[in-house]
Amino acid sequence: MELVSRQLLRALRGSRSQVAFSRKLGYLGNPVADWEAGRRCPTAREALRACELSGIDVAEAFGRFHRVALASDGDGFAIARWLTELKGSVSATELATRASRSRQQVGRWLNGKAEPRLDDFLCLVDAITGRVCDLIAALVPIEKVPSVERDYQQRLAARRLAHEEPWTEAILRCMETARYRARAEHEPGVIAHALGIDVQTEQRCLDRLEQAGVIARRGPRYEPARSLTVDTRAIPQLKAHWCRVAEGRLSTPAANDVSCYNVMCASAEDIERIRQLVLATYREIRSIVEHTKREEAVALFNLQLIHFAD
Repeated sequence: MELVSRQLLRALRGSRSQVAFSRKLGYLGNPVADWEAGRRCPTAREALRACELSGIDVAEAFGRFHRVALASDGDGFAIARWLTELKGSVSATELATRASRSRQQVGRWLNGKAEPRLDDFLCLVDAITGRVCDLIAALVPIEKVPSVERDYQQRLAARRLAHEEPWTEAILRCMETARYRARAEHEPGVIAHALGIDVQTEQRCLDRLEQAGVIARRGPRYEPARSLTVDTRAIPQLKAHWCRVAEGRLSTPAANDVSCYNVMCASAEDIERIRQLVLATYREIRSIVEHTKREEAVALFNLQLIHFAD
């Protein structure tokens, strides 16, 4: 993340000289030169201030990246509060392990007793979400940060495919399982049987994934280019697709399926508490899946809270 930070800071400077950008940030010296050379690194708070002074709507960019809003405090953006809400119930110890940082460091960053450097902040975001490149792309043109551009383009290709061919998401997850990876060769129809789709849909999706560079044919088998965490929340058609898939299982549920509902009447305050709990649950599940220790099974998690008119 040190290189990513340097490239991000260089992108923020734009066509200005290092000295001019340092002056714009209010410095008498030239810390920007040290930042870009990797001799020093600003705090995440200072980097976001630099974003704002460069004309970037930081709060709006963070909103496009994730549902957790980036609030402000008396000294700028409330980094500690945002990270704490973003991580959900993931412990500081687990987060430290994922980010390869010490438990004490992470604890101080989360409780606001210390300010994380920009590279540490980006590392934490990636440890929680698995898609820090999406945050960077929300702040600056991704081509200005070449160290993560390829990762971003792969995720973008997977996102487009998910929109055009919704089953590609599930097929990718099947290919990531230990059982599939243990196969000596790809057997047509195996994935289709597991997902309950026809062989033609399986092959069409595999062809599209290969064309997009998300998977590759190596000898007699396919292999994912890498495991991708893809944000598809802005594609309503996908939500409808997976709701239909879940609906189809209601008549013939598997033994370990879970399906439940509750039509309720509660105070506006309690409904809001439930809404926040739903969002927190979703964030926690995303985090668990991103950092699972063994890819053994494929599942669909569907969660809705429908607020009827008052």
